[in-house]
Amino acid sequence: MNTKLVMMASAIAMGVIGIILSFMPHEVLQYAGSNPTSIHPLILQLMGALYFSFAMINWTAKANLIGGIYARPIAIGNFTHFIVGALALIKGYMASRMNIILTPCIFYVIFAVLFGIILFTHPVKKEGHGNRI
Repeated sequence: MNTKLVMMASAIAMGVIGIILSFMPHEVLQYAGSNPTSIHPLILQLMGALYFSFAMINWTAKANLIGGIYARPIAIGNFTHFIVGALALIKGYMASRMNIILTPCIFYVIFAVLFGIILFTHPVKKEGHGNRI
């Protein structure tokens, strides 16, 4: 599996979400039908910081060999984030049937499966021309 593509896609997705939540929490809450005058904007801004931080980690690690024992903390962190998030979103969608939850639910399930494959399989290192004598 090409982990570089998965890392880049997750970094871009989480980076966009992080920026939106950090700089537009009131608009996000209004779109979701919630009251933007309580503590919720602050919570969304903190979530945005977490998403953006995770995006930066994934972006800087995208060139590394990931999977198996290689870069295991990054693989575990991503897998845990996406599997727990997917389970929470699935539960939320089943309880409310709100279509606003369905799209992030699909993305979380896809990334959970991809990072599960990355975490539990051994990566294949490309054969290069380096170190020839």
